[in-house]
Amino acid sequence: MKKLLIVTTALVGVSAAAQAGELNVVSWGGSYTVSQVEAYHKPFTAMTGVKINSIDADNPATPLKAQAEAGNVTIDLADVELSDAIKMCDEGLLEPIDPAILPPAPDGTPATEDFVPGAIQDCAVASIVWATVIAYDKTKVGDVVPTTVADFFDTTKYPGKRGMLKAAKRTLELALYADGVAPDQIYEVLGTDEGVKRALAKLDTIKKDIVWWEAGAQPPQLLADGEVVMTNGYNGRFFAAEVAEGKPFGTVWDGSYMDYDLWVIPKGAPNLEDAKKFLAFSTDTQRLADQAKWISYGPARKSSNALVGLYQDGKTEMAPYMPTSPENMKSPIWTDPTFWADHDTELNEKFNAWLAG
Repeated sequence: MKKLLIVTTALVGVSAAAQAGELNVVSWGGSYTVSQVEAYHKPFTAMTGVKINSIDADNPATPLKAQAEAGNVTIDLADVELSDAIKMCDEGLLEPIDPAILPPAPDGTPATEDFVPGAIQDCAVASIVWATVIAYDKTKVGDVVPTTVADFFDTTKYPGKRGMLKAAKRTLELALYADGVAPDQIYEVLGTDEGVKRALAKLDTIKKDIVWWEAGAQPPQLLADGEVVMTNGYNGRFFAAEVAEGKPFGTVWDGSYMDYDLWVIPKGAPNLEDAKKFLAFSTDTQRLADQAKWISYGPARKSSNALVGLYQDGKTEMAPYMPTSPENMKSPIWTDPTFWADHDTELNEKFNAWLAG
């Protein structure tokens, strides 16, 4: 709540400034926002003169929904997860996006064919494919490094605290996968009372060893501070800590949770036309490839992949760190956005009751 108040205050502070020629863009902060600023914001401002006010939130959907419901919108665009985009679109809180505004690929392929499946929604357009993965401290796990989700749950083989997201989403899926449920059956199981109980029972096996996190910047910090031996978290954050900061981290791709992040425009956005121009610009082939120079998230356009090369350090090949790399796609759990749009509230209530128990 404290973070939300800070974000809301920041939005109020810049709302008066966001007249014509400025956009309020809300994203997740950290190395992810840096990648957007470098790949999208700076070149868009250089091309159009439109200033971008970049605002951080733990989850950009939260202030966007609050503003839309209050009828006092100061946000022009927000970067949100797929399930939130679908839910808010269904609730009439978002502007519809006409795919015709999206530029084709350099070879002329229409955007509707160039984006990966599911990336273009009625009210949202994806920029990245990202993953929640497990990372570990190489200095704490010994000579035999963890390679599976089962290792994450094995505190005998790998003693020490575990970091986990304090939410039903991504936590219950991980528990079911660790308990032997195949990725393509997870949502079928999780849609039953027995499946929820099974996931919570698996979490019970390490509950006393869990350090809960809520913001994306926390997992790498928990590892760096020695508070945990392993933690789940966003692959781009771990990449930044390992490659850019030189932290002794390793990554477990087994059971990685794959999702999209998408741009949405709230109903009542004060600068609608510029917001649409920015959305189209920031999801073109070159811009999505440029973002991959700054963070290890896979571009949502097929035509961008051939342009992905080295990290900004000029020496690190980005492909092995991408969620969309074939080597990292052996056992992914693809999010079911419709499932979460329908069950998020209910499952979080059950999860929170378990936490308090």
